[in-house]
Amino acid sequence: MMNSVAFPHSVILLALAISSTLSVLLAKTGAQDTLGQAVCPSFSCGHLQDIQHPFRLRGDPPGCGLREYELFCSDSQAIIHIDTGRYLVTNISYSDSVFWVVDASLDNSTICPIPQRNQRPYIYGLQSANTILLYPDSGQWAAFVSCSRMIKNNAIYRPVACRSTNTSFVYVLTTVLSYWSKNVEPSCGYLAMTPLGSWHPRPNGFASYDYEDVVKFMRTGFAVRFPIKLFIFSPVPVITCSNFHEKMSSSNILNQTSAIVGIDMHFLRCVNDHSYQTKLFWAAVVMVSTISIVKFIIVSRLVFAPLSVLTFLAYKYWLTKISVDAVERFLQMQLALAPTRYAYTDITAITSHFKEKLGQGGYGSVYKGVLPGDVHVAIKMLVSSMSNGEEFISEVSSIGRIHHVNVVRLVGFCSEEMRRALVYEYMPRGSLEKYIFSPEKSFSWDKLNQIALGIARGIDYLHRGCDMQILHFDIKPHNILLDSDFTPKIADFGLAKLYPRDNSFLPVSAARGTVGYIAPEMVSRSFGAISSKSDVYSFGMLLLEMAGGRRNVDPQASRSQTYYPSWVYNQMSRQEVGEISEAVGIHQVERKLCVVALWCIQMKPDDRPAMSEVIDMLETGIDGLEMPPEPFFCGDEFAPAADSSVLSEIPIYTS
Repeated sequence: MMNSVAFPHSVILLALAISSTLSVLLAKTGAQDTLGQAVCPSFSCGHLQDIQHPFRLRGDPPGCGLREYELFCSDSQAIIHIDTGRYLVTNISYSDSVFWVVDASLDNSTICPIPQRNQRPYIYGLQSANTILLYPDSGQWAAFVSCSRMIKNNAIYRPVACRSTNTSFVYVLTTVLSYWSKNVEPSCGYLAMTPLGSWHPRPNGFASYDYEDVVKFMRTGFAVRFPIKLFIFSPVPVITCSNFHEKMSSSNILNQTSAIVGIDMHFLRCVNDHSYQTKLFWAAVVMVSTISIVKFIIVSRLVFAPLSVLTFLAYKYWLTKISVDAVERFLQMQLALAPTRYAYTDITAITSHFKEKLGQGGYGSVYKGVLPGDVHVAIKMLVSSMSNGEEFISEVSSIGRIHHVNVVRLVGFCSEEMRRALVYEYMPRGSLEKYIFSPEKSFSWDKLNQIALGIARGIDYLHRGCDMQILHFDIKPHNILLDSDFTPKIADFGLAKLYPRDNSFLPVSAARGTVGYIAPEMVSRSFGAISSKSDVYSFGMLLLEMAGGRRNVDPQASRSQTYYPSWVYNQMSRQEVGEISEAVGIHQVERKLCVVALWCIQMKPDDRPAMSEVIDMLETGIDGLEMPPEPFFCGDEFAPAADSSVLSEIPIYTS
């Protein structure tokens, strides 16, 4: 006999929650089934004759019938296993697609029988899409409950007197809604359920059956439909609750774990059919929410927290690696910025055996080369007979330590016996000389002003930006190179000298520079001492050529053109239209360049501005500039007569 001790109240309510709509049977149909019916012969067992598909007899080939409907013939009785129970098949109706079964464990001699097992809706396997449901054809169930107190004034509770005691009262519920959890009294616990063979409502409506009627149904059995394809299936709560109870009762740790992980969903399904107005519904919502929060906290602590720590450590490692990589890149860059010493064989390979010649200078030839990584360079091969290595030493010692956007970079050098070479970054636009003396309009006035500013910043960096003061002594258009963006870069440091920055006056044994750009003090000390103002003078002469588009000294020019700076001063001071002006007037940028240039070419070095002041003058407008004093060479005897015919010789710059 089954133990009549009731489960706890919460388990009772969960176990009795069952949906009002039963699932449709799922059948295995198709070619395989048709083949099974055609090949496998029918068989008989006891009074059952001509048993056909989907039934099969134990021992039949695998293709005969369905495994879920396997019959075992014992003592002329057909036995089928449904869930965990054995049932006697008493009748099969192929026209109605039902077969009648009786619980084989039901003892007819028992005076007060109740179901020996939980005869829930029978589901045989849920692993495949073609799951076969062995589901009772009856639309009504009988639920047995055990209550701790007597139930009064409730017609659906029919007493089972033969099972009741003074402390335990057993009832059976058989109405259509008897298995709803809201219809179960709080003092009652679930015992078992069994389907009724058929359902015929009494004249007074949906009244329940008495216990005696239920016993008759149990002894006659109930009908089970043949399988059909299942289109919509949702597990009823009683199945969920029973499965959960079985998993928790199992000794298998995997079953217990799977039940605990989904405990909140199991619980929610158990109260799926319960009305939301009841306290039980809200209690279920609170419990499910609490369980979900607890699960989230546990998962966060056991899973998310370690992942967060690992993510943080990975991020820190990534930052550290970036920092290390940045330092390594910086060191490699510093190594790359420092001039590299090449062997002569390297120079030969870089220039492809001196294949492409870029130009010829006073100190040697210049060739184009390519370093590994497709880095283009210009290599100047020094002629040993032209110097005793002074230019080579000057270049390496001065430009080798300079890194400025307006100073050409010395990439490397070569010195093997008397063979010496200097490797520079390649300037694809060539020198400024070919642009400012071109008859075509090469630059706008704004672009010309930008180039002048770039040159001035480069010279100022040489004078003040390094540990040692570097004087170039050869500022001229030929030594101003342009990159692909026409950014000016100062080049050719063969005449450069390094001096301490606190030295105002520098000893120079001989005149340095190019005629037309040499400062007066470089020729005669009577004009003053040699200093950084000597480069300012050369820059001023360069600026005049940029503004006028003609050379300051031209042996083949007329007398008016020979003293071009003097003529410019007279034109600027008189505000007349001359060689450097357009027909309608002097452009503002043109006039500014001329005024700044005249300040830079003052005869006395002390009267010239420093390069930092020159930069300020170039960055301001013409209205903020004053005309400089008249230079020593600018007398009336040197000024040319105003002749408009010279206008045709001067290129016109447009903004």
